[in-house]
Amino acid sequence: MITCFDIGGSTIKAARGDGPNDLTILAREPTPLYDFEQFTATLAGLVDATASPVAISVTGVIDPATGRIKCANIPCIDGRTLAGDLSERLGRPVLIANDADCFALAEAGLGAGRGKRTVFGTILGTGVGGGLVIYGRLVTGAGGYAGEWGHGPVAATRAGDPPVEIPRLPCGCGQMGCLDTIGGARGMERLHQHLHGTSLSSQAIIASWEAGERAAERTIEVQVELLAGPLALVANVVGADVMPVGGGLANSSRFIARLDAAVRQRILRKADAPLVVPGACRVEPGLIGAAILAQGETA
Repeated sequence: MITCFDIGGSTIKAARGDGPNDLTILAREPTPLYDFEQFTATLAGLVDATASPVAISVTGVIDPATGRIKCANIPCIDGRTLAGDLSERLGRPVLIANDADCFALAEAGLGAGRGKRTVFGTILGTGVGGGLVIYGRLVTGAGGYAGEWGHGPVAATRAGDPPVEIPRLPCGCGQMGCLDTIGGARGMERLHQHLHGTSLSSQAIIASWEAGERAAERTIEVQVELLAGPLALVANVVGADVMPVGGGLANSSRFIARLDAAVRQRILRKADAPLVVPGACRVEPGLIGAAILAQGETA
């Protein structure tokens, strides 16, 4: 029996079961942001009475060498050796992975990457992120940053037809010009504002584009070009068999299909089958990925 948590900056989701195919949702609780004792008590109230393991998908990056987490969204856990601290307080083994990594595990195990050798889970949500799974094993890399293709000053400064100048925006990681600033849902909104002087939500931009509105088409055209080159480079470097997409922008299958076509035009491996696809684990991939994480450690 495994107790799984998917912990974000607003909500803690919990489930329990014998494995990723057998999870029962237990609860959804607000995430305590500033009080670690309250944070721990919330988790303790949802585990069972046995010493069964706990597996956690969490926003933030865990350094595999030190076990310390970097998590700006939940200040009370930032900098802690979170797995060790929680294991001591909960009296059971605790396994933790980044939420994008858990998404990748879910897709590799039960989703669009099932049976594939190399799966790059691609997050296009509020920002841009990812996780890498090879032969069913999660690759975290030095510092735990493997898969973080949204960071680094690599966003193009000209895109579209005709080309338009793209500003280099400051990123929360401390750099300028990261894809994270322009490639996710907030990036789409910034881009639309830059191109048209109009403030719209990403959902409204997508809806307008799907309805044939010209300004939204221009925004999508430019954003797809900005994303396609870097994502094609990732595909070439890791040799991805499939790149399932999670996050809010994955809700538009038409957007993902357009991005897929642009990426496949830019990669070395030519294939007719889609490479960039919507994630197939549409319900609670974080919990599924956490269960797979625990299953892999206990197998």
